Amino acid sequence: VFLVEEYVNAGSVFIEEIPSSVAKKMIIEKHYTHAFSMCRYALGIYYIGEKDHKFYDEKEKKLIGCMTYGYPVGRSAIKSMIPTLEKEQVLELTRLYIDDGYGKNIESLSMGKSFKWLKQNAPNIRMLISYADPEQMHLGTIYQATNWLYQDCRDIQLMPNYSVSLGEPHKWIHSRTVFSKWGSHNVEHLKKHIGQTFYRKKEAPKHRYLYFLGSSRENKKMRTQLKHDCKAYPKNKEEFIPPIEKYEVENTNRKKSMEKYF
Repeated sequence: VFLVEEYVNAGSVFIEEIPSSVAKKMIIEKHYTHAFSMCRYALGIYYIGEKDHKFYDEKEKKLIGCMTYGYPVGRSAIKSMIPTLEKEQVLELTRLYIDDGYGKNIESLSMGKSFKWLKQNAPNIRMLISYADPEQMHLGTIYQATNWLYQDCRDIQLMPNYSVSLGEPHKWIHSRTVFSKWGSHNVEHLKKHIGQTFYRKKEAPKHRYLYFLGSSRENKKMRTQLKHDCKAYPKNKEEFIPPIEKYEVENTNRKKSMEKYF
């Protein structure tokens, strides 16, 4: 196994399709989300190295990671990027996991090999998309290293969403749950229905990255068809984390009980 500062040899790594059940087990056990997601293609990342014993001059094939690509949810999501593309022509990189210790270039090398695999085995795919989550302090460094196009979703988001915490240390309630539980993200509405001091923060829109899989001519044409401009890669993690707002709410139930007592 390599020291993390070293580079892995390109010939020591290869990509091969694996059952989604194998990828699912690895993702749930080892990926930071511990959750599987959409999967059309599950690709195993293999390392070929010397066996631990020296009795035979053989190479050992070891599964060290996986990546999954799935069709994006909703046809409108694709049309919001390039109107001429159909959902079946686009894949989203939904998960990527690789064991530590195989060289600092292992992710970019594996991703590049997955592009070649898709061109050979899924020639109808014209574009890849992926997201990096600012809430996890991710900037999408791996996409920057492999020359994806970047779109700042702060420029694209139609309506902000807000998470809510009812105390400290913060346990954030996602905007979808906030809406289903209290019916709105509006501050005055939340004050009325929560009835206690709470915290609110805007959910940071995810960084969106695009990668074209066509010929140079096709890629150039698709670039001109993008509905939103591409921007310079983000570098400052703190820039994308919205501030936390605190709202003091008087406990009306306690006030009424005190008035009755006096």
